[in-house]
Amino acid sequence: MARAAHILHVTQPVEGGVARVVTDLVAAQLARGLRVTVACPESGALTDTLSALDCTVLRWDATRSPGGRLPGEVRRLARILRDLRPDLVHAHSAKAGLAARLAVRGRVPTVFQPHAWSFDAADGVVARLALGWERFGARWAARVLCVSEAERRTGVRCGITALWRVVPNGVDTHRFRPEGTGARSDGGPPARAKPRVGEGPLVVCVGRLCRQKGQDVLLQAWPEVARRVAGARLVLVGDGPDADRLRSAAPDSVEFAGVAPDAAPWYRAADVVVLPSRWEGMALAPLEAMACARPVVVTDVDGARESLPPGHPSYCLVPPEDPGALARALTALLRDERLRAALGAEGRRHVLAAHGLRHATDAVTDVYRELLGVVTTPVVVTTESRKYITT
Repeated sequence: MARAAHILHVTQPVEGGVARVVTDLVAAQLARGLRVTVACPESGALTDTLSALDCTVLRWDATRSPGGRLPGEVRRLARILRDLRPDLVHAHSAKAGLAARLAVRGRVPTVFQPHAWSFDAADGVVARLALGWERFGARWAARVLCVSEAERRTGVRCGITALWRVVPNGVDTHRFRPEGTGARSDGGPPARAKPRVGEGPLVVCVGRLCRQKGQDVLLQAWPEVARRVAGARLVLVGDGPDADRLRSAAPDSVEFAGVAPDAAPWYRAADVVVLPSRWEGMALAPLEAMACARPVVVTDVDGARESLPPGHPSYCLVPPEDPGALARALTALLRDERLRAALGAEGRRHVLAAHGLRHATDAVTDVYRELLGVVTTPVVVTTESRKYITT
């Protein structure tokens, strides 16, 4: 790929996992000599983070949900495209994927990365409309980039015909690593790493406080865990639209830590890390926790099985929206220190082998190479009825 290739990333989320993926990709691509620009809303920490990397950031005002503002958002993005003339557009998540594909309409190679399907996040008419759009909009994506094979299979099963590529999420294993290995970013745990509710075993959940991440199910499970494990404490790290409702439902043994600029100290402080999501593509938090050598309990949604080491104990993977199964899994781990240590070490080895950040960012750059004329690997094209190879 020519060093002058110009990549435009478009994202509406400016916090959480999507913002982290965008930041990691931008850093890697700038280091490889690519020209990189990001169009995103000004709110959130993403703009400051990208500016510190000397990345050009353009203001693109957009809301999380489609609605009456969508035509204006598409027009603003179309103006950015006309002024910038990028060689390739990489759109992240449902809203940016909708607006970018409407603005580009195949005139520039476009990569769409759903980061979990929009129709999984909705019900009824809204879900049907979202699925209908994804089926139609796939024609304007030169590649649909999934973070897990399960996410791709969900797309195929739901009738989306696309040029697929699967690139599993990766994490920075130097930043996310066990205690005592010299990689602490701030010299110690966060100010509230020891919550106000005692010194017993600690469970940590890192994620946006919203329906997707399932903290409400965790709070339903927690009284049983607290009853069976003396002194057990739960910390929810993050913020979001459900924060007030979750606080009102939480017992005294639950701490709300708010947004953490660096979640690594929280992972290291935990005895178990849990993420009870209702849907995902492949969540970053369990990978980050395993990189810190911490055992995890996750729900069996897209990407979860692929993120765990092969042969991991079955109770580390529980059904979504099942407080009883979640409580039993957390209790079993909190009661067995040797098992936690063994699972943590196994998780660290797995992330080092399969989910390193360099591997993930290089694989995305290979997708760009294919689309800009330097084909490096075959592409599997999947429809509802057949698979074939194209080069």
